Amino acid sequence: MPSQPSKLIEIFDNSYPERDYTIHIRIPEFTCLCPKTGQPDFATLYVDYVPDKNCIELKSLKTYIWSFRDEGAFHEMITNQILNELVNACKPRFMRLKAEFNVRGGIYTTIVVEHCLPSWKPSVVVHLP
Repeated sequence: MPSQPSKLIEIFDNSYPERDYTIHIRIPEFTCLCPKTGQPDFATLYVDYVPDKNCIELKSLKTYIWSFRDEGAFHEMITNQILNELVNACKPRFMRLKAEFNVRGGIYTTIVVEHCLPSWKPSVVVHLP
């Protein structure tokens, strides 16, 4: 059965919850619609996170990201929304989402948003790509 867009983000147990380590995910084919013009916006998303008890299952991440294809949203809003929903799904120690949008009207936009548990003290340094 072919995959379909979905707002469901699946998780699985972190095999090494006692260790800080960073998961880097690059999503080069994000699309949504400009809420002003209805034209497509394209972006590369970079997710960096330090899991706690759970990790994000990648196929469900793919179908979740796909679900934005026909939604109108400003870059800032959609980036914050995605971070919030990923954090709610897997409850990481730390997560950063960087969204590099393709040029629109001669302007490139990059949005970076972060989440960090107040009690977490990093033992790894998370670098932006």
